[in-house]
Amino acid sequence: MQDQPSASDKSVTLFLSYARTDAAFAHRLATALEQAGFTIWWDALIEGGEAYSRSIAEALETADVVIVLWSANSVESDWVRDEAAQGRERHRLVPLSIDGTRPPLGFRQYQVVDISRWHGRKGAPEIAAIERAIDSVLHHRHSPHPPTPVRMSRRTAVIGGSAAGVALAAGGAWFAWERGFMHGAAPLSIAVLPFRNLSGDKAQDYFADGLTEEVRNALTRIQALRVLAGTSSEKANEKGGDVKAIAADLGVSYLLSGSVQRSGEVARISTDLVDGRTGFSRWSESIDRQLTDIFAVQSDIARTVAQAMSVQVATAAPAPGGTTNVQAYEHYLQGRALFNLAKDEPTDRAALTHFEMAIAQDPKFALAHAARSRSLAVIAGEYAKADQLKPLYSESVAEAQRAIDLAPDLAEGHLALAYATFAGKLDIRGAWPSYQRAYRLGYGNADIVLLYALYCSRAGRPGEAKSAVERAVLLDPLNARAFRAQGSVAYAARRYADALPPLKHALQLNPKIGFAHALTGNCLLGLGRTADALKEFEAEPEDQFRLTGLAITQNRLGNRAAAEKAYADLQAGVGDAAVYQQAEVLAQWGRGDESLQKLARAREVGDSGLTYAATDVMLDPLRRDPRFIQFLKALNVS
Repeated sequence: MQDQPSASDKSVTLFLSYARTDAAFAHRLATALEQAGFTIWWDALIEGGEAYSRSIAEALETADVVIVLWSANSVESDWVRDEAAQGRERHRLVPLSIDGTRPPLGFRQYQVVDISRWHGRKGAPEIAAIERAIDSVLHHRHSPHPPTPVRMSRRTAVIGGSAAGVALAAGGAWFAWERGFMHGAAPLSIAVLPFRNLSGDKAQDYFADGLTEEVRNALTRIQALRVLAGTSSEKANEKGGDVKAIAADLGVSYLLSGSVQRSGEVARISTDLVDGRTGFSRWSESIDRQLTDIFAVQSDIARTVAQAMSVQVATAAPAPGGTTNVQAYEHYLQGRALFNLAKDEPTDRAALTHFEMAIAQDPKFALAHAARSRSLAVIAGEYAKADQLKPLYSESVAEAQRAIDLAPDLAEGHLALAYATFAGKLDIRGAWPSYQRAYRLGYGNADIVLLYALYCSRAGRPGEAKSAVERAVLLDPLNARAFRAQGSVAYAARRYADALPPLKHALQLNPKIGFAHALTGNCLLGLGRTADALKEFEAEPEDQFRLTGLAITQNRLGNRAAAEKAYADLQAGVGDAAVYQQAEVLAQWGRGDESLQKLARAREVGDSGLTYAATDVMLDPLRRDPRFIQFLKALNVS
């Protein structure tokens, strides 16, 4: 009995990945391969009402071979890249070029079958070449322990009725991760553990932390790698255990650890790449470098790690947006360490000061300009008075644009511009190009992916939001914010039951996280479980969300006095900073005219809560009101 299926085995199942604009070509190829005796799975098989992502996820896991149709269209498709990456990680990828286009970076180490001259004939040489490629993949896989292929009939693929498919439908990506559906560690996956500060000076911790983050960012530029985010890597490291236990906890194949010892403007940087399955070191190095070379050092480490993992590196160029000014770099790292604390207004303003000092030292330091833009936007959104919002957001937009002018391929610059345009200028459609650009440039960065997912959710792009947030969870599986975002995306799409498991998991990871209890309460309201929702709102630590939820829920329960008190407390305690939430309450109370007046006031002061308006469940009573429709048009909602 064969250990592997072969191309001559007519039960071989092929997953066909393609761009929507290439559907006609895909249909012809699917027909020809079926006539050659293969079983074909492609998304045209999914019938109306079928759980789209569930079927695709199952098919990718169980198909014998993943065939990718590369074209000028598909190389720009995040969906096709994701599906190709899955095939690559399973060592089941057969890439085809249908118009002569080369695969994107990260996929060029595979021999591509050029079928650009194929005209649809089933017995053509191109079909024979595809069969040979399939046979080669099935009999020459690199993995020493290939998973046993699961046979999948077309009916099974369409219905999506397996246990794995049910796992995705029941709880989303977080549940699949917990149950091991992600098939253990991906072969080309790595976590960067916090570098140790060996200088003997605790005040230098920020430097080691900053180096850790910059090395991680450099690795995320290598598309063939899946790089775990900092939050999850740090949490797993804090739990302790040997390297194999940490790798298993994170679901990665490799761990990179390191240390830094600084003396003046020279740093000794030691790094060690460990195979998480065996616990043995694959490569280690210790170098002394001037701090003026620090950005080049980070890229050198990333390149050497990739080579040790047998991954092709797309470019040897340093990450964009850096500096060779030591003082500027130090201020930038100190500012980022404070910003990442997300602690309080003095801390955030101190971070802003450090970013401004970094820019003063090096006006061409694009990363510092992008960081200053984000700081200004956060200060505006969380601490500023109503009359300060517009000037702060305008400055945030200008600073982000400066970062992009200095480094056009800096993902952080495009993200800063997107956020300032979205939350500050309240231009939902206008933020789309910047978010899209940031996502493409920062596809391996969990924070960028997460913010892109939330934007798509609020902009009425539920499919893109769901795909992106599942990727964020995959990249950052121990981060409560990622699961809260997954719950938020499901809630905005009115998938209330699907939202509850990730929200519960977020609270398990961080019981004090804000907005998770309120989101859970909102979902329970959507499911008609009003009494249970009340308990969740009572547990919410953030005043504006707790009081908003209590005002709505107590009213539904008939406790009018309690509802009025919660609303009065919301007005008195939070004021204009929660004018959007006041509009939500009034809409739910059936006082549409007053709700619209509050929304107008929110727009007048620049309340960033308006970014929720396009998909906000609490404003559903206003959806058919022509005045509300006009209001959304004014927000430039697509």
